Amino acid sequence: MERKILLIGYGNPSRGDDALGPLLLERLGERKECERLPCLQLQPEQVFEMENRHLVVFIDASMAIPAPFDLTRVKADADFSYSSHVLTPGALLAIYERVLQQSPPPCLLLRIRGEQFGLGKPLSAAAEEHLAAAESHLSRLLETGELPSLPD
Repeated sequence: MERKILLIGYGNPSRGDDALGPLLLERLGERKECERLPCLQLQPEQVFEMENRHLVVFIDASMAIPAPFDLTRVKADADFSYSSHVLTPGALLAIYERVLQQSPPPCLLLRIRGEQFGLGKPLSAAAEEHLAAAESHLSRLLETGELPSLPD
């Protein structure tokens, strides 16, 4: 049986707090209601993993948000850059629409506040606290199975 919720945690474990996305997936562990997909970065091929899902949650580290985390809806947003290295969740949804010729499932972006992203740096103490808060929030979301009320 395919799990209907997909969690995509992305980031580089060698760059300190950039590891927050994959770390959250690791901490959540195996869950019957969802499938976990850790990766370094988003890739166009991931649209096929998203097909037939009830919900997709992208999880990433960010310095551009207040602590400890934020949760927003993701909408398709065509990105005409020449590199997949900086593929955003919105750009991935635009690829989904073009390739699969259908609307993507509901998608959320959970960004966890990070402080240090240097090569070889460990997870910061602040990021550890933010990760715990995000884990608690996402666990509650998964247990209820209900989409949170978020502004469009």
